[in-house]
Formats: sequence, C-alpha cells, structure tokens
Amino acid sequence: MIFSPTPLAGAFIVDVEPHVDERGLFARTFCAREFSGHGLSASYPECSTSFNHKAGTLRGLHYQVAPHAETKLVRVTAGAIFDVIVDLRPQSPTHASWFGIELSSANRRALYIPEGFAHGFQTLTDGAEILYQISRTHVPEAARGVRWNDPAFSIAWPRPVACISERDRQYPDFRA
Repeated sequence: MIFSPTPLAGAFIVDVEPHVDERGLFARTFCAREFSGHGLSASYPECSTSFNHKAGTLRGLHYQVAPHAETKLVRVTAGAIFDVIVDLRPQSPTHASWFGIELSSANRRALYIPEGFAHGFQTLTDGAEILYQISRTHVPEAARGVRWNDPAFSIAWPRPVACISERDRQYPDFRA
C-alpha cells in the first residue's frame, strides 16, 4: 500500500499496489502492521456500507463527538464519489480547512480520516456504494454534523445536489 498525506494534517490517501496477471489483479486494501507503522489507527471494530441510487446524492458532513470520535477508512466498491473531509480539531494547523478527492471502484483508492474530522460525499455515478471501516462502535447520541454548504468552508462540490436528507440540510452554521 502507498500512504500519501493530504493537505490536512493526519489524513491520508491510501492506494493499493496491485499484482496483475492474466486473471486480473490482487491487492491488499488493509494491513494493521502497515497502518500502525505509519502511526495510523489499525483497529476497525465496525464496518458499514452506503448505497446511493442517483448521481448527485449528497451525504454529510458527519462526525462523532468525544469520547466517541471515530477514525474512518473509506473506500468505494461500486461507482464513484467526491469524498470530502473537514478538519474540526481546534488546535490543528489545518482547522476549518477541507479536502476533497474522487474515490471510485476504478481507482481503488481509500481515504483515511482521523478523529476530529467531519466527513461527507457526493455521488458522481448512479449506484455508488461506499464501504466504511470505523474505529469505534457508533453512538447515536454522539452524532453531529456541519452543513454541506456552510460558508465557513466554501466546499466546491462538483455537481448540483440531486438528493440530500432533511437532517443534512438543516445543520446550523459552523462556529469555530
């Protein structure tokens, strides 16, 4: 695996190193030893999936408050998304900054999202499916969010929003 830092402190793009032959390819998508060797969380007791019917669907931006803050490893298993993270850690040098990247079943990339980040995505294709490996069991009472179009972040989403939940639409303005 190849670990490439993003512009946001502590977040990484994880690329696979495929072994290709006449059958196709094989690649590791996770290795606890390699993640630990890079100082990253290597324990994921919960995994979730998200399936999205329509291109332009927007989910997020979600996070969990301490002591239930989560690290996530996000990968696309079908289709493509524009994946976005926002650094909400008050003491971080990249506080209130965002980063976006295309994740797809074709590029096989994953995004490592540390605790203290909000996460969301917009589907670029119909039938996009996302796999989340999560460092903690979800606690509904600790769930929070920031609005996808909050002027504090000015995220440049790639297309008009075709579908978004009422909850995601109603998050209040971010306060640093």
